[in-house]
Amino acid sequence: MPILSPNTLEFISRHPDQTRRLGARLGALLHGGMVIALEGTLGAGKTVLAQGIGRGWGATSRLISPTFVLVRRHERPQDDDYLYHIDLYRLSSEMEAVDLGLSDNLGALDTVCIIEWADRAPGLLPDAHLWVTLAWVDEFRRTLTFRASGASHQALLEIFRKEIIGR
Repeated sequence: MPILSPNTLEFISRHPDQTRRLGARLGALLHGGMVIALEGTLGAGKTVLAQGIGRGWGATSRLISPTFVLVRRHERPQDDDYLYHIDLYRLSSEMEAVDLGLSDNLGALDTVCIIEWADRAPGLLPDAHLWVTLAWVDEFRRTLTFRASGASHQALLEIFRKEIIGR
């Protein structure tokens, strides 16, 4: 787990369950206004990580890929906050994402947004976000590289780093 810079963390996952657990630890740290952007090829583990984030955040329903509906909204029992799980895979342009009104929820104080295929509409993201790149190492291992932009997400990454590696 090399620390690449103060705003970057790299992790190697050896199993989908490990990726889900990592996501759950991140999800437990999230609060309204946070945006998690996921990038990676098919099968790299974006939805698996999102499932863990949803579980850690406290979603009452399991996160499943929103590829065909584009957006799924999740709730949790302790407050009126929402988690939006967004999938941009089927969009052909950033303008389509803008036309759908997705930016209305990004960074809102009562929402957490997870965006799969965020690289298809990077201009949609607020300045403050956590970008996670998932990549294949081999059949069993994936690298997850977390990059924070903005003070709130930098603080999130610092707490997350301490949670998973203790420094």
